[in-house]
Amino acid sequence: MSVLTLAWQTVKARTSGFIGAFVAILCGTALVAACGILMESGFRGGVPTQRYAAADVVVTGDRIVRPPGGDVMAFEHATEQPSLPATLVAKIAAVPGAKAVPEQTFPAVVVGQDGQPLADKPSFGHNWDSAVLAPFALKEGNAPKSGGEVVLDSALAKAAGVGVGGEVRVMTRSVPESYRVAGVAEAAGPGRQASLFFSEAKAAELAGRPDQVSAIGVLGADAKRVESALAGDQVTVSSGADRSAAEFDDVSQTKSILAILAGSFGGYAVLVAIFVVASTLALTVEQRRREFALLRAVGATPRQIRRLIGVETTVVSVIAGVLGSLLGIGVSQGLRAAFAKIGVVPDDFALSISPIPLVAALLIGVGAARLAAWSASRRPSSINPVEALGEAAVQKKDVGKVRLAIGWALVAIGLGATAVPLFIGGQIGAAMSVMAALVLIIGLALTGPRVVGAAVRVIAPVLARSGVSGYLASANVLKNSRRLAAAVTPLMLAVGFAVVNFYSQTTFTAAVQQQTERSITAGHVITGVTGVPAEVAGQIEGGTATSLVRTQVITASTTGDSVDVQSRPANGLDATASGLVDLGVVSGSIDDLRPGTVALGAAHASWENKEVGDDVEFWFADGQQAKLKVVATYEHDLAFGDYVLSAADARAHTRAGLDSAVLVNAADTAALNALISRYPGLQVTERVAAQDRSAERTQFLLNLVAVGVILGYVAISVSNTLVMSTAARRREFALLRLVGTGRRQIVRMMRAEALLTAGLAVVLGSLVAAVPLSVLAISLTGSPLPAGSITVYLGALAGAALLGVVSIAVSTRLSLRAKPIDAIGSRE
Repeated sequence: MSVLTLAWQTVKARTSGFIGAFVAILCGTALVAACGILMESGFRGGVPTQRYAAADVVVTGDRIVRPPGGDVMAFEHATEQPSLPATLVAKIAAVPGAKAVPEQTFPAVVVGQDGQPLADKPSFGHNWDSAVLAPFALKEGNAPKSGGEVVLDSALAKAAGVGVGGEVRVMTRSVPESYRVAGVAEAAGPGRQASLFFSEAKAAELAGRPDQVSAIGVLGADAKRVESALAGDQVTVSSGADRSAAEFDDVSQTKSILAILAGSFGGYAVLVAIFVVASTLALTVEQRRREFALLRAVGATPRQIRRLIGVETTVVSVIAGVLGSLLGIGVSQGLRAAFAKIGVVPDDFALSISPIPLVAALLIGVGAARLAAWSASRRPSSINPVEALGEAAVQKKDVGKVRLAIGWALVAIGLGATAVPLFIGGQIGAAMSVMAALVLIIGLALTGPRVVGAAVRVIAPVLARSGVSGYLASANVLKNSRRLAAAVTPLMLAVGFAVVNFYSQTTFTAAVQQQTERSITAGHVITGVTGVPAEVAGQIEGGTATSLVRTQVITASTTGDSVDVQSRPANGLDATASGLVDLGVVSGSIDDLRPGTVALGAAHASWENKEVGDDVEFWFADGQQAKLKVVATYEHDLAFGDYVLSAADARAHTRAGLDSAVLVNAADTAALNALISRYPGLQVTERVAAQDRSAERTQFLLNLVAVGVILGYVAISVSNTLVMSTAARRREFALLRLVGTGRRQIVRMMRAEALLTAGLAVVLGSLVAAVPLSVLAISLTGSPLPAGSITVYLGALAGAALLGVVSIAVSTRLSLRAKPIDAIGSRE
């Protein structure tokens, strides 16, 4: 009989024993497959293109920042679309058969009779010549010939209630101007954006970028020939589905986010999956110790035992992996829907699904299972055949010295890492708190039998005084602390992971809000639906004002041979900002903030070893490299980011060219209201955060979704482990009943064990989270208590306790259904 045949017969005969491993591998593979699909979609997914549907190729500025010396993963995605030199049009036109069509894109909003913007979606103006790229076809009227004419898309014309010959008011970067509607155009399919078309000269004027274009559409040439012609230029050449990323900023950013998210989230998923599969298989093998002992006693070699376990695991993992990979398609669609609901992914973004991530997930699942089987098979295959049967009946009292040494070392490293936020603040400090908690959890998992055993020795005497059931429970946990530790560990993981992820984000958000309230001293803030025209700040009378431009910068730092690239929050301010904001200036003065200069957060300046007067290099939001002079350093970097630029520099590197807000100290409120009434969509509010934290809120929700999925997998594994370990005690329950223990006494015994299991998990999980969270809270807010609603913490504890108690209770009642005389003779 071959090993494969024997393994298959064993799996069929012991189906219940392999269900736990099957479920763990199935769910783990599904999770990894879903991450793979998201990652592939970050490269190949998208939405149907609109303005470029007729173009064979679209050329845009390169949004990927790759610092020199970095590896393939050292890059960052620019948040703004860079413009292109108009001279590239001629280079592309020189490609045989190619027709190059330059496009200008700029914000343009039709204003209704009530003075408010009409479009309920992003609205942009373009030059009429670029209409051929969609193509937009005229339904009526003519192309715009003069600067006072405009062509509207049909949906916009309907919303405005105008036709050819009518007049509309359009706001770009100044007060609205009146234009005559020369024509109404329509493109095939629904549009994600509203489009207005102007004459070539007027579009170039409104775009405000001399000798620059937003994009170049190419007709009649393939991507390879265009790439060859532009080999020396910093451009991105898109074709096929990638054209939508060139057209829509949200699609371009979504693809980048999905690729990065799937990589980091997938890494966590793989680690958790390996941990869960390994622990489940170890429990499965441990429950068969008598069987392996008998095989060793009758002459089976260690190699044969290891091979048998390996082949059994392969059979189970291949079946579970294939089903799990297919299940991953559904999980990825669920994640896409969740991401769309929180605003990370456009509603119409389609995932790209191919066999590649499914096969990769299958291989990872099978590989993890084989690795876990090899680890779990070492003990039953290596014990002396003479000692096998005797040792199989008794739990090993202690864990290996190597395992304990590694575990205690990880606990020490985790405790040391909790202090990192005291020296490195901001989002990095919050992330390090999460990592410290994970290291602590892994360390406690390795030292679990020792830690749980010490706790049990304290609790057991108290438990033993609570009647027969309490005495039995006390005796069980004292003699089987390793089994108890195996149940406590995954529950502790769930509690600690959930609590530290949630409260690290809420504490960081509270710190930002706290600092912002101290830092914004302006009495009024002007905001707008799409932004504030740059000219508004200069028209404030009877007070002081400064433009505020929220933006991002990209930095690169070298550590050894690696290059770390990060996108950091930044703000643009005018030199007049002194009386309107409090940056907590440490050195220099923001009065010196002019184009070509920058102020740095003091912590970041210290990290980069920069002082006032030094030059600092980074990349603007559109990926253009910068080298600016440092004129000040400041402390309030949570409110203002690590970089404060001049408003002119920040604004120049955004497509919209608008201010995010205008901070004002004005004595004449009536004059202020009169001013903004000339600009539709503007409003005056009382104080606002300096830094736009909507992206961080989205990131917070994104983390909750990702963590929720992982916790869901952990919850399944917890239930799986508890059910398996409880079900394996059928013979123990039968023996107790045969010697006179009542059914209710056994149920109460298991209830006591379940409460002890949940209680230890809750206490250890809380301690694992409390240490890094307290240090983080002290570093950010000065208080040892993390910010956030306590209901989340109580909910995590209740969920873990309920999961543990219910899983043990259900499996106990199922195990007690069999007659004692039948159960005592069943296989272990």
